[in-house]
Amino acid sequence: MRDQARQASVPLSPLNFDRALGRQIVELHMWVVREGLRGADAAAIFDGLCQRFVSAGVPLWRAFVGMPTLHPQWGGYSYTWRRDLNAIEPAQFGRGHEYEMILLRSPFGQLIRQVEKSGPEGDPWQHLRWRLAGPEARLDYPILKDLAASGASDYFAQVVGFGPGGDPSYGTGIGYSFATDVAGGFRDDDLVLLRAVLPAVSLAMMTHGGHMIASGLLKAYLGGDAGRRVHAGAVERGSVESVRAVLWYADIRGFTAIADTTPGLIVIELINAIFETLTASLRPRGGQVLKFLGDGMLATFPFVDATRDETCSQALDAAAEAMEGLDRLNAARQEAGKPTAVVDLALHLGEVLYGNVGAVDRLDFTVIGPAVNEVARIETLCEPLGRKVLISAELASVVGDSRRLAPLGYHILRGVRDPRKIYALDLGFKAEGLSYEEGGLKKGVETPLPTAKR
Repeated sequence: MRDQARQASVPLSPLNFDRALGRQIVELHMWVVREGLRGADAAAIFDGLCQRFVSAGVPLWRAFVGMPTLHPQWGGYSYTWRRDLNAIEPAQFGRGHEYEMILLRSPFGQLIRQVEKSGPEGDPWQHLRWRLAGPEARLDYPILKDLAASGASDYFAQVVGFGPGGDPSYGTGIGYSFATDVAGGFRDDDLVLLRAVLPAVSLAMMTHGGHMIASGLLKAYLGGDAGRRVHAGAVERGSVESVRAVLWYADIRGFTAIADTTPGLIVIELINAIFETLTASLRPRGGQVLKFLGDGMLATFPFVDATRDETCSQALDAAAEAMEGLDRLNAARQEAGKPTAVVDLALHLGEVLYGNVGAVDRLDFTVIGPAVNEVARIETLCEPLGRKVLISAELASVVGDSRRLAPLGYHILRGVRDPRKIYALDLGFKAEGLSYEEGGLKKGVETPLPTAKR
């Protein structure tokens, strides 16, 4: 497709700021700087901007802003303002080929190509204008056809780029578009006002955008609660607090053998599928994935006295749902000829220290304490006992649901002085039809003596 749009002839200088247009530019700059300094979110800034453009006489019919972001799930987000709704419509765009193709096959794709063609010394504020009605109409892209069919007469788009060399940590730029439905389209003064204000608007929006990028990355890499704490300033080494939590430790059984006999990319795909299945059961129940440990996973369910019983019950529900999900995942993978894996899971309850641990220049926001070591040791008993989910006596005493838990007797845990009583979560339990036949161990049968030390 040929790039057929024309650069809008709207020079920004010289401007007489004693004229009405100049005063409008100054007023909008002052407003947007205040909004950026106070940390207003991008949606509120864009909504306020559109309202002020209309008050300044710009005949806006539709306005759009979109920007990329650094997030493992989302490639970008946008806000659309429409005059008939007088409201902002937010949207997010998932990462992947489809999003990239939509972007490249849009007016913004053409503007991005212009920025790239101009090089580092070129104008990072590329802009284009398409007439959508009359003899000069050019409907080069699907969005332009849609807008023209809805009555739009003129379309103006601009990309405001910033950051050294398009460093994605700064954001790679913000794309704006404005459409009007008045006969004759935008006036020259309308476009001068738009172009004069958009760079300052971009800085204000990226104040919020940078905050959201940091928040999203910290949440993705540290977990929701830990990410919030670090973002809020909990960054001093040794700053920890004592919390009580249900500890969840999962590990892929026989992973070394799988990794030795399976191509690397297939192993990564398997791990991702397993971790997503496990994490999906935590999200609605308040569980926080603290970290992934190679083929293992450590999560917590923090609680206080008032929420202890409910939290422990939710942790057991999450474990049961996770195992059901893994059964479905393995069945689907087996049918597709893909490798499968068994996951062992242990749950324990205890008090841990939660916070910053590490070197002066490299920290980890984690949990430490005997309870963490103990839950990892309990998990190693899953395969010898023929169970997938094991529960500590401390957690079992809180839940107190003998219908869901099968006692397995006392067992010695490596590095733990006294034998620990262990229970299994009965994955075959049904509320209206009790079943305790999982793994060949029946309800009420306990190991009278500790097993051999591992």
